[in-house]
Amino acid sequence: MGGQRGRLITQEERKKAICLIEEAKTKGARISKACDCLEISVRTFKRWKSGRIIDQRKGSEKNIPKKLTSEERQAIIDACCSKEYQDLTPYEIQVILLDAKVYLGSVSTFYRVLRSENKVHFRGNTRKGTKKHRPPERVATGPNQVWAWDITYLKTSVAGMYFYLYTIIDVWSRKIVGWSIENSENYEHSEHLFKRVMKAHDLKKVFLHSDNGNPMKVGTMLMTLYKLGIIPSFSRPRVSNDNAYIESFFKTLKYMKSYPKYFETIIDAQYWVADFLDWYNDRHLHSSIAYVTPNQKHSGEAESIIAARNEVKRIAYEAKRIRWSSKMAEIISPQTVLLNPSLETLELEAS
Repeated sequence: MGGQRGRLITQEERKKAICLIEEAKTKGARISKACDCLEISVRTFKRWKSGRIIDQRKGSEKNIPKKLTSEERQAIIDACCSKEYQDLTPYEIQVILLDAKVYLGSVSTFYRVLRSENKVHFRGNTRKGTKKHRPPERVATGPNQVWAWDITYLKTSVAGMYFYLYTIIDVWSRKIVGWSIENSENYEHSEHLFKRVMKAHDLKKVFLHSDNGNPMKVGTMLMTLYKLGIIPSFSRPRVSNDNAYIESFFKTLKYMKSYPKYFETIIDAQYWVADFLDWYNDRHLHSSIAYVTPNQKHSGEAESIIAARNEVKRIAYEAKRIRWSSKMAEIISPQTVLLNPSLETLELEAS
């Protein structure tokens, strides 16, 4: 018994061993010899007999005073599965029993016991809730690798009527690589836009992220994307941060001082957006890409611009180091951009 070191000894086996040794003792046998026959030490016997620490090994049977007895567990199961209470929740069952001057356990105890017996199941008429998984991590190390797109409303002079701005942004460079303004929100407009943009950039493959709107996920739209070599991914419902780059662009657009309260015609909207995008792509010093323009980043020109800026700083640093409290901080433009980083990536960055 005691020699089988890998096996856990139950309380029943211990009690039986104690009884055998006690019986041998009453018949004149020495305790040490009786323990040897059972392959345990005298010290182990005394520890078992005293009822102190029994078995500290993981998974061993422990004497837990507050643990429910098998009778108490069965009483909870019988009450919850009874014909009277089978359609009620543990919350309701507990208070009904309390009104009857009966306490079987807490609500969490009810649930714990029922789960252990596999008796907690979804039984409503509504569709069972599903867990929304994080969208896949997309890594961009250069232009035209990962795009994001969305549709935003543009107010018109008629209440309740809008124009729709379709926009595609390159996640790595923040350049707007394609756009259009339409009178309606329709997947056919989306298909035409992507066909035109993929042809203009002569691309064979690109990752594309969007939200869960109908123009993004309708079957024919998805088929068109796959035929064009576009691999789509989608945000979780009502989680705007999953498509943060395009949402940030829309905020930049609509918070411009020149952004009108409304547009009279679709031609007006097209002219204004074209002027804005000319500024955004070619003259806007974007803070997230080290204050170069999206076009400079997209074309690769940003590297020489940032290197020249760092050289100016270096000359000033060498000339009068006393003005710097520490080493010169170089201007760095991110070369890797993550869209929806995984939890493992976030943990690595935090550490």
